[in-house]
Amino acid sequence: MSADATAHIRIARPSRNLRTVERFWVSGLGLDVLYRHEADGTPGQSSLLMVGWPGAHWHLELVHDPAAPLEPRPTVEDLLVIYLGEPVPDSLVEQLERHGGKRVPAHNPYWDTWGVTLRDPDGYLLVLSTRAWSNS
Repeated sequence: MSADATAHIRIARPSRNLRTVERFWVSGLGLDVLYRHEADGTPGQSSLLMVGWPGAHWHLELVHDPAAPLEPRPTVEDLLVIYLGEPVPDSLVEQLERHGGKRVPAHNPYWDTWGVTLRDPDGYLLVLSTRAWSNS
């Protein structure tokens, strides 16, 4: 397979606590658990959680090494933007907040104009955008 529009994308991030981020991404946003692996104590082995929507060409991999955990170090520009193409439902924002998210002002005011920004339990930012997007 060539590197083209049909290639699948994995976004991998360290996590402090996989159960906590699972609540946010699965129970809050509505992603599915695509794969889960629990470390068994083997040196260098990490626990991981892969979440996404079935049929999508991307998924999010959240990784935690219990023997040598990495502290997530997101910046204000580490955004995962989901283009809804319609107003962001208040009920979705409230659901994400109930499941560990925190609504925050965007570093770039563009995102406050065109969406809602939430911080996940590891500090990474999710933007739910009212705009639509196409790479075409």
